[in-house]
Amino acid sequence: MPLIILGVIVAVLVTCVRVVAQYDRLVVFFLGKMWKVAGPGPVVVIPVLMSAQRVSLRVVTHDVPSQDVITKDNISIKVNAVVYFRVVDPEKSVLAVENFFFATSQFAQTTLRSVLGKLDMEDLLTNRDKINVELQNILVKHTEPWGVKIEAVEVKNVDLPPEMMRAMAKQAEAERERRAKVIHAEGELQASVKLSEAARILSENPASLQLRYLQTLADITEGKNSTTIFPVPIDMISMFLNKDKKS
Repeated sequence: MPLIILGVIVAVLVTCVRVVAQYDRLVVFFLGKMWKVAGPGPVVVIPVLMSAQRVSLRVVTHDVPSQDVITKDNISIKVNAVVYFRVVDPEKSVLAVENFFFATSQFAQTTLRSVLGKLDMEDLLTNRDKINVELQNILVKHTEPWGVKIEAVEVKNVDLPPEMMRAMAKQAEAERERRAKVIHAEGELQASVKLSEAARILSENPASLQLRYLQTLADITEGKNSTTIFPVPIDMISMFLNKDKKS
């Protein structure tokens, strides 16, 4: 008989003890009233008199479903995001809200539509970091009373309508052509400046012009087995004619 009683006591104790992991906390209620936040380690929860709810303290990665958003310039797009959050106050996460995960998810969806609906398409595509910070600040303000901390919010994908994608592709192509023409024009301008300087230098020294003329002829005949007949400028042989007359 004593062994049976001892066995019953051991069985009751085993059912009363809950082992809480390092990353969890146990919110314990005594006769329906909040008693304490216990853990990690073994925690005694007496049936009937006590109840408990386990809360994880790890960071939760929540993928916000794709939302239909109309931007400020009346463009219909689909946007989804990811929210990183964790519980920092287990007591508030149980007492202040029925389901903190569902509440955070729903508020993230509505905030995403509200914030992006105030922006132009260009701002949405170019100011992604600024939008992420604004979304995080709004979520932090509203989820703090629930004992939830928003670690980060990131806008993932922005799905544009097909006609908008074609228009943006045309715009990008036009921009590339414009830059190419500007670069070409700048190159022509620099070349014209260099040619003007070269012409000025050659005009100041006729001998340099004659040497350049011979160099050009040498470049033409280089690597070719042919005979080239070209007129010799009179200036080049005038010195020899003057020498003959003097002699």
